[in-house]
Amino acid sequence: MRMLGVLGGMSWTSTESYYRLLNRGVAEQLGGLHSARLLLHSVDFAPIAQAQHEGDWDATLAVLAEAGRGLERGGAEALLLATNTMHKVADELEEACGLPLLHIADATADAIVADGVTRVGLLATAFTMEQDFYTGRLAARGIDVLVPEEEDRGTVHRVIYDELVRDVVRPESRDAYLGVVDRLAQRGADAVILGCTELGLLLGPGDGVLPQYDTTQIHADAGVRFMLG
Repeated sequence: MRMLGVLGGMSWTSTESYYRLLNRGVAEQLGGLHSARLLLHSVDFAPIAQAQHEGDWDATLAVLAEAGRGLERGGAEALLLATNTMHKVADELEEACGLPLLHIADATADAIVADGVTRVGLLATAFTMEQDFYTGRLAARGIDVLVPEEEDRGTVHRVIYDELVRDVVRPESRDAYLGVVDRLAQRGADAVILGCTELGLLLGPGDGVLPQYDTTQIHADAGVRFMLG
């Protein structure tokens, strides 16, 4: 089994989900007492979140690059960046740490294209919804991405940073998200991407009117394929 380096902590709540999904995926494939060969570096999220909101992406890259180089020295053979938003610096991170990076948007696009879906809604942080580093990568694969209207984007972003990354899950926030999904469906979305790695804590299969692409599960599946490939 190949060694996978996981850059987590953004947030710890979703990194916990990744750890479970990666190990469960390996166990399902190999059976018995098998588990995932992982190196995990979990960063302190507070300074990274502050730098995100200040637009200082170079500062976030510096933290992640140092951690990624440590994973490479520890024997990791590829890097899984356990967050959607920080894929804004994915290319620079890959170059800085000298490891191939399993890109979350590429894995998600593969799943969407395989299903023949061409128009999706996106729920994510404001950075991921409003900037091109993620939606542009999907568009390059022929996927039309709809993001919520401004007020809904604010709601989605607030719930992520004020609640989900703090391990707070509120029924009223789930209801608010389901309303956002309804409005994306009314605008023509055929499915919705849970494009923040914490969103699986709030929404599950069957919630809402649209099929879901849970990026945490999809990304973890890609990690399992790498380890066992």
